[in-house]
Amino acid sequence: MDVKTQLVKVHGNDNVAVATCAIEPNTFSSLFNITVNHAIPAGHKVALSSVKVGEPITKYGFPIGVATADINVGDHVHSHNVKTALKGGEQYHYSPQSSSTTVAPRPLEFMGYRRENGKVGIRNEVWIINTVGCVNRTAERIANECSRRFANECDGFHAFTHPFGCSQLGDDLDDTRTILASLASHPNAGAVLIVGLGCENNQLASLLPQVDKPEARVRYYNAQEVTDELEEGVSAVYELLKEMAEDKREPINANELVLGMKCGGSDAFSGITANPTVGRVTDLMCSLGGSVILTETPEMFGAEQLLMNRAKNKDVFNSFESLINEFKDYFIAHNQPIYENPSPGNKAGGLTTLEEKSLGAVQKGGTSIIQSILQYGEPKAEKGLSLLQAPGNDAVSSTALAASGAHIVLFTTGRGTPLGFPVPTVKISSNSDIANKKPHWIDFNAGQILEGMSIDKCAEALLQLCIAVASGQQTCNEKNGSHEIAIWKRGVTL
Repeated sequence: MDVKTQLVKVHGNDNVAVATCAIEPNTFSSLFNITVNHAIPAGHKVALSSVKVGEPITKYGFPIGVATADINVGDHVHSHNVKTALKGGEQYHYSPQSSSTTVAPRPLEFMGYRRENGKVGIRNEVWIINTVGCVNRTAERIANECSRRFANECDGFHAFTHPFGCSQLGDDLDDTRTILASLASHPNAGAVLIVGLGCENNQLASLLPQVDKPEARVRYYNAQEVTDELEEGVSAVYELLKEMAEDKREPINANELVLGMKCGGSDAFSGITANPTVGRVTDLMCSLGGSVILTETPEMFGAEQLLMNRAKNKDVFNSFESLINEFKDYFIAHNQPIYENPSPGNKAGGLTTLEEKSLGAVQKGGTSIIQSILQYGEPKAEKGLSLLQAPGNDAVSSTALAASGAHIVLFTTGRGTPLGFPVPTVKISSNSDIANKKPHWIDFNAGQILEGMSIDKCAEALLQLCIAVASGQQTCNEKNGSHEIAIWKRGVTL
């Protein structure tokens, strides 16, 4: 059998190719003039040249690790014969590079909500946020009862529950308070109800001053201080709905849209199809004057220098370097290996080392100049591309993107996930198999690129989907009622 069309070489300098489907042993590739020696699962790598022990394996034009055994032409290249080359003591330097120019379609508008404080929302929802995990069920009951009583009065009622707010101290408590206040400030919430217990460390008195929303759009109370906490909450929401009654969608320039970029359950095709497509959308949005947030700091390890060279100035470079080193110190402080990645699911999908995963992951940032660095929970202020401090964990980092102001999260995946977050979450598959298997999870199939569609055409279609979602079209996570948050726990619990 000739596997001419079933091996993809990502970059001209690579010494491996990626199998686009499962390949049997002893099959021949006329494209590369090699015989495949072993069974190769879809997404896994095949050696295009011989590699000796200690020599680099190259993909995306960059080393992704070193050989731990001699590798022959046609061999399967994966964890059994490759390891990371990262040591943990990398030195960084600033070598500024200009951004490639990407021309976006003009003009481009979406139908959104203009808020009194100047912010723009793409949904008109009521969010119920609790200060402490003790009232999780109370918040959920309020959301459910409001959905029953006031079903057609707004775009939805969502309780964002979590286990924190009590027995936290210092920076750890500050993280919880910052994320909750930032979520309460989000313009996708036309109004917000904040429910406390009364005795928790995360007191309403400290949280409320951090909420950036008109007073008329916020209600709050402590459950210990009222007779019926459910009816108190429902009554408060009823009053908030009166404030929202005149909210209407209006045409808004796409330069006020904020997109958050995330990948989860990646496979080897993520860096070939879905992430480059999202990267093109990043560049299109930045050329429109819009905003993009890229996160998952540990999934920049091994590719961070490429991003650092796109910092707009030395100050941004220095902030980025601190962002990277701060996360490495976080691992070290907890006596954990810095490069314990990829995950089992990533490896099953063909990703071998963190360098390989990172080189694919950072493509979501396109080629645009990095304008600013955001700390965890910090609102995005500048237009263009920003990097946000957060871990790779899907729920934690996607929550952080929403808290920093993302209207939509573009979530690429090769393995699939039903998770959804506070804002509409566009799931983008890296391959057609998962898109066909899970149409109730996947909103957009970038696997079409493996079937002949150009990345540019795919990106144009994805950008138009973003505009439709911003104008009210529901994503799969919204249809499925999947709206979760997760808060980064970095400190001690009393």
